[in-house]
Amino acid sequence: MKRRMLGKSGLEVSAIGLGCMSFASTYGPAGDHQEAVEIVRCAFDLGVTLFDTAEAYGPFSNEELVGEALQPIREKVVIATKFGFDIDLATGKRNGGTNSRPEHIRAVTDAALKRLRTDHIDLLYQHRVDPAVPIEDVAGALKELIAAGKVKHYGLSEASVKTIRRAHAVHPITAVESEYSLFYRGPEAELLPALEELGIGFVPFSPLGAGFLTGKIDENTKFDQTDFRNAVPRFSQEARKANMALVDVVKAVAVRKGATPAQVALAWLLAQKPWIVPIPGTKKLSRVEENVGGDKVQLTAADLTEIKTALSKIEVQGARLPEAVLKMTNG
Repeated sequence: MKRRMLGKSGLEVSAIGLGCMSFASTYGPAGDHQEAVEIVRCAFDLGVTLFDTAEAYGPFSNEELVGEALQPIREKVVIATKFGFDIDLATGKRNGGTNSRPEHIRAVTDAALKRLRTDHIDLLYQHRVDPAVPIEDVAGALKELIAAGKVKHYGLSEASVKTIRRAHAVHPITAVESEYSLFYRGPEAELLPALEELGIGFVPFSPLGAGFLTGKIDENTKFDQTDFRNAVPRFSQEARKANMALVDVVKAVAVRKGATPAQVALAWLLAQKPWIVPIPGTKKLSRVEENVGGDKVQLTAADLTEIKTALSKIEVQGARLPEAVLKMTNG
């Protein structure tokens, strides 16, 4: 697989990473632990070097899984994880809300290092901006952790451009992680121009629109009762029916390219900027194999214009997240 640099940081990773949240009970029940370990290792064999997790996934169990899977190849991969939610480090109990007090960040980092079976975290994100803690204090804590060698690079997730600029002034940010795909193009207005100006890489999560852009979901699809998509307005039956127009566009390009809709959706993201690295997630090895193939799909200028023109005529229906979750984004 081709490799990309996350901004001007010097951190080089595979053009497509692996989002590991899917192995937690987010899209229905978590799968078999050992099978998940093998899928992560197979992803590396296929060329993936960026693996994304978080303390909140589980909590804790996802970091433990990633740590176990990557321990034999630790020096050949980049591990990204996140802090920022108010989770009891002893019990894993979610106390609700955020917690980015510097002392909590330090404690979370030490705990994550143990779970990940490593002496350093390659990329540590603030998962959500904490309105109670100045971002300068957060950036200062990360600067100290980087100086101590426990963290190599600092990132932000779902942060506003204003917050990114303030944090970047304290210590250079390597990457920002936020949702971006053909299904949600919000970052194009302000975020992408700011990241390009500052030399910061961009890591889109949900690059396949939480599965919608694969073409495997329609208005009749039934999700497991524990699947978070049941609470997402964009995945209501009515919204899915209306939004199929977007999938039809992707499918048409895929047929012409001899690719799958998922591969086209990933190729579209890669074509936007050379410092964009999407992290699709899945529980299935066959999907990992399919997704890494997105790196081989070449979209021409004509292809991109065709997609852009078609998208301009489609208004995606439904909010991308439940209202309560949206309030915690773009801080």
